[in-house]
Amino acid sequence: MMDPEAVANFLSEQRENATEDLQQSFLTIEDYWDRKLWHQLTDVLVEYFNTPDSASQRLPLFRRFILSFSDKINQLKFVSLGLLAASQCSDGHERLSFLTDLTKKVNKPASQDAYVYALVAASDVKLRLQDLAGARKDLDSAESILESFDSVETEVHASFYRTNASYYQAKAEFGSYYKNALLYLACIDLKSLTLEDAQSRAYDLSIAALISDSIYNFGELLLHPILDSLNTPEHGWLRDLLFAFNRGDLNAYNVLEDNISKAPLLDEHKTFLWQKISLAALTEAVFRRPPHDRAMTFQTISQETKVQPHEIEILIMKALSLGLLKGSIDQVAEVARINWVQPKVLDMKQIDNMRLRLKDWDSSVNQLGNWIEGVGKDVWAA
Repeated sequence: MMDPEAVANFLSEQRENATEDLQQSFLTIEDYWDRKLWHQLTDVLVEYFNTPDSASQRLPLFRRFILSFSDKINQLKFVSLGLLAASQCSDGHERLSFLTDLTKKVNKPASQDAYVYALVAASDVKLRLQDLAGARKDLDSAESILESFDSVETEVHASFYRTNASYYQAKAEFGSYYKNALLYLACIDLKSLTLEDAQSRAYDLSIAALISDSIYNFGELLLHPILDSLNTPEHGWLRDLLFAFNRGDLNAYNVLEDNISKAPLLDEHKTFLWQKISLAALTEAVFRRPPHDRAMTFQTISQETKVQPHEIEILIMKALSLGLLKGSIDQVAEVARINWVQPKVLDMKQIDNMRLRLKDWDSSVNQLGNWIEGVGKDVWAA
């Protein structure tokens, strides 16, 4: 515990260095400190640290003032203050050293949520310093602790998913990145993101969805409001490309294909993208057919997917192995008999097609009813 007189002198000095509109905050801080109102003191410090003009004072306040009563306040808020202070460190190495000390300080049985919060922040710095192995070790430890909690503050989960997503993005593991990035967005208020940040995350998620070899159904992204941030002249083509893949629209893909060179990762995976849109076209062709009419010849599939006839069997086997379709192949007759297609999010055009199919079904049922009534009128009871 610091000497009360030394604390008063330090706070007075900091108050004089603060901007005029922030000096009142220091009077409040001094008052709460003097009265030992730790909860109220913590809240006013968090508010002060979140003020941009407080940047230059965060580190000295944390080191010379907050650490002196750190065991008396909420440990999660203590770490939050530490993270805001760490943002003012001169470089990544100083920041990592600061966060490592902070992590050790809250590594206690009663404050494991704060420990995870600090540990994840340290792993994020390691990522920026290209220490991927060290970051993965910290993230694995954090995940293990998180799984043991019955509940935890949303900000802790958000921090974990954001950093975990960054790790998988650095490792070019696009499926895992996609999953964690969406979980991060589920933990935050989208209004807290700037337009630039929202566009960046929507862009990265879209690229990952398209080039991942484990994601063939990205309805969750298509329905997510963050995708609206791509409704701009610069990025609108990428949003349109996602929807083209979702409905297996080869014509739309051909129209948008020239834009692929704008995204280096898409350009590198151009061959794979064609294979993926071909699979999407196949599943869409099956989906458009009624369940009783899903025996398709290889020739029909070739016409609808624009895949060469000699490659159709491989295409169907790929769809079956990925779980996009269920059924069997008659190699001799060159017929695929499909009895199930993976459900997916429908756009308005696909919904309209389903409406027409339902109308056809209703008409068929009426015709059958009229036929039964016509041929069996002598046996119908009045």
